Amino acid sequence: MLQSLFSRISPDSRPSVIASGFIVVILLVGTVYTLMTQGTAPLLSPNYMLQQLQTGAFLGIVAAGMMMVILLGHIDLSIPWTLTAAAMMATTVGGDLAIPTAIGVGVAVGLANGIGVAYLRIPSMIFTLGIDSVLRGLMVAHTGGFAPPDQATPLMRFLAADKVLGIPVAIFVWALVSVVIAFILKRTSFGRSVYATGNREAAAYLSGINTRWVIIGAFVISGVCAALAGVLLAGYSAKAYQGMGNAFLLPSIAAVVLGGTRILGGQGRYTGTIIGVVLIVLLNSVLSIMQMPEAGRQVIYGSVIVGMLLVYGRGQKVVS
Repeated sequence: MLQSLFSRISPDSRPSVIASGFIVVILLVGTVYTLMTQGTAPLLSPNYMLQQLQTGAFLGIVAAGMMMVILLGHIDLSIPWTLTAAAMMATTVGGDLAIPTAIGVGVAVGLANGIGVAYLRIPSMIFTLGIDSVLRGLMVAHTGGFAPPDQATPLMRFLAADKVLGIPVAIFVWALVSVVIAFILKRTSFGRSVYATGNREAAAYLSGINTRWVIIGAFVISGVCAALAGVLLAGYSAKAYQGMGNAFLLPSIAAVVLGGTRILGGQGRYTGTIIGVVLIVLLNSVLSIMQMPEAGRQVIYGSVIVGMLLVYGRGQKVVS
């Protein structure tokens, strides 16, 4: 019976359904564990869910940009220090120019990545990793290797830590980014070009699509999303600090792949990425409650990515 119901679900929706099922399982396991050890079930409370969504907003914004790149069959490994550099420069500049400066950093990094991949034809994994190293060196030189003393601006703290109508503002920011990304993918020629280029770049080029500009555009979006997440994270922490973006690389890739986006590009739905983010956030929360070491969490994230690579990497690309 379950197999019959599952067969009626469209192939594009199956990853989202599976991920949603894992979310239910995680909540059940976490609830049973807390009931047995603490005698309470905080995982089911609205306050707990809002708190998890607030912290998940940072990952969700990063994953939104990462999805654009993965849809092309590429990957952006410069995320950690793009996020960190944007946060550091925002707190350094301060005032009304803080957030525009951070976004400018994201745009600049995205352009560099896009040009390197689209025009120089350097594999994205290698080029973006190199850019990440360059950014790390620049920020170490900028700060002298220490956490910068500059503080986040009031606007940054408002966007990351304050609430409106009892709901964290960071969730509204994530929602706005989600609407923009979903609109781009579904309603614009650029979004259709992303899917076409991800399916078969040569065929997309022959059909008249400027695939180089599509690649550059996707990397710019990834850079801007990472920079925006850096602004929020700095506001949440009240300051920027070394390596603040390191914890977002593997989870963002895992969230995108868990949501059903093919790692080889050409297929994926943004709603699946949102579900993947929620799954990763709740999984991380439950592992923290169970006092799982950070090394164990990274092993789990890596295993998830490898497992999904085995599932999606063997499949033939199809037009979404």
